[in-house]
Amino acid sequence: MGDERVLAIDIGGTKMAVGIVDPGGRVESYERAETPKVDAEGLWRLVEALLDKLPETNLVGVGVGCGGPMQWPAGEVSPLNMPGWRNFPLRARLRERYPSLPVRVHNDAVTVAVAEHWRGAGKGSDNVLGMVVSTGVGGGLILGGRLIDGASGNAGHIGHIVVDPGGMPCACGGRGCLEAIARGPALAAWAQAEGWRAEQDLASATARDLAADAARGHPIAVAAMRRAGRALGIGIASATHLCDLDVVAIGGGLAQAGPLLFNPIEATFRAHARMEFARHVRVVPAALGQTAGLVGAAALVFEGDSYWHAG
Repeated sequence: MGDERVLAIDIGGTKMAVGIVDPGGRVESYERAETPKVDAEGLWRLVEALLDKLPETNLVGVGVGCGGPMQWPAGEVSPLNMPGWRNFPLRARLRERYPSLPVRVHNDAVTVAVAEHWRGAGKGSDNVLGMVVSTGVGGGLILGGRLIDGASGNAGHIGHIVVDPGGMPCACGGRGCLEAIARGPALAAWAQAEGWRAEQDLASATARDLAADAARGHPIAVAAMRRAGRALGIGIASATHLCDLDVVAIGGGLAQAGPLLFNPIEATFRAHARMEFARHVRVVPAALGQTAGLVGAAALVFEGDSYWHAG
């Protein structure tokens, strides 16, 4: 298998990335672009344009992580944060482009969880929750060393655990979901409503700016990080009690805030995770950074016995 490679694709509300990944999980070639607000075919044309930039190589399969929810394993995707795609036949389109290769599509947060279990912060642990905190909040669940898909492939979707029943409306139609509070755009909007960069257009005041201002000690920005950390800590405590985890690995853009986010996560998690079996759980930053989605997508092909249980 040493000379074989997987074409990996990572599609989210903020960015799209494609790459060539080797059997050790190393990303050899890499292309990315911001995800535009365009229609379905415009999004697909961008995916194809990125793929056209990659070198030809000895491919054994195509692995994809895409924002959810989706119809799985059919790979018809309807990402909440990409309104241009609703029931878009992503897997079928890729099969048309690569007719001789297996194509495996899963939730983008699932592929991050797979990557962290295979080569990252959860390596060597059998029970791992991998999370992405970015434009949305998602997750994937490894139990007993195997990916848990659930009835529709959406198991582990921690972003829609309710952490505040009277809280903010969520794009899913619910209220008080973890994603409604802790996703980057919602956090920036909350901070602006509290007076942070109130003179700016919301579209130009991002969660990255918020984290940078928090690092400089801006009180509203610091409060926003605490708000996100508290919601995440509550959600993780609930997931830990339900699933009896070893490791929770958190990646995504907002996770780059470091201790400003992880300190309130840890404090809140410890306050709520009171069962004895939950006290050994480690909540850590994801180890693989911005390429984790590509690494996990490749693992759907390279390590299918553990991570792919469909046709």
